[in-house]
Amino acid sequence: MADGPFRGQKTSNCTSVSAFILQGFSVIPEMQTISAAIFLLIYIFSLLGNISVITAVTLDSHLHTPMYFFLKYLSFIDLCSTSTTLPRALFAAMAGSEVISLPACAAQLFVFVFCGATECFLITSMAYDRCLAIYQPLTYGSTMTQQLCYALVGVAWVSGLLYSSFHTANIFTLSFCDPLLEHFFCDLPPLVRLSCTDPHKHETVGFIVGGCVIMSCLVLTVLSYILIVATVLRIQSTQGRHKAFSTCSSHLITVILFYGTGSSTYMRPANGYSPLQGRLAAIFYSILTPTLNPIIYSMRNKDMKAALRKLYICGP
Repeated sequence: MADGPFRGQKTSNCTSVSAFILQGFSVIPEMQTISAAIFLLIYIFSLLGNISVITAVTLDSHLHTPMYFFLKYLSFIDLCSTSTTLPRALFAAMAGSEVISLPACAAQLFVFVFCGATECFLITSMAYDRCLAIYQPLTYGSTMTQQLCYALVGVAWVSGLLYSSFHTANIFTLSFCDPLLEHFFCDLPPLVRLSCTDPHKHETVGFIVGGCVIMSCLVLTVLSYILIVATVLRIQSTQGRHKAFSTCSSHLITVILFYGTGSSTYMRPANGYSPLQGRLAAIFYSILTPTLNPIIYSMRNKDMKAALRKLYICGP
């Protein structure tokens, strides 16, 4: 390929790129406009859903409890996550400007990974909250204080920043020779595939760090639900068991969506990565899951539905 705006400094065995070309939602040009229109509607729906949850929890005093406190921050992270990837991809599809500079790509990757990691820690905190509420209801109020809630959110944010900083630095110390990024945003697996240097060491270190962090959160979440299930099964009344399970069902669905969609992409080596499968999986974990979370928590929660009715109908 001739030198152009995507070529940068020479390395020992290749010419590094200074910008990438995002392939978009589809390899078929005719599908780009249709895909952009669909994802624009989904993005608007995601914005409205997450902003509604944040506003309802903030304004309704009945929702000033730890469970909804964590939900508000989860919605904020989901809002940031979709806003990091979709607006740029939609602009590229509709305006035909697929070029993204190397610094902009690094910034997009940093924010997206930060949002994903922070959500992982928040989901773990929410599982711990539900576990305390069911397993130790008598001491729940004195244990899950406002200070502890803020501390858990703070740990999630700081951990997300550290995790994202590591992965961004780990990826962008590689050299890239091909500017064509077969994705609609800058994500880890497609970037690793573009490396013209051996990415094995970087990939192995990233896999170990990511696996340790994610598996630690998953194990803590699973242990929390083991205690929850064991406690609920000891409840004598059917109504009591149903009430206990109903407080966890929305969070459990979120856990399944989060780990189920993300693991298919991030827990496999780059040489087994398929661009088509990667785009399809990314649609689920970067677009649909953050969009569905407000629906999941609203449809299965009477207090949230009542707060949203008051918010939009201005009545009981």
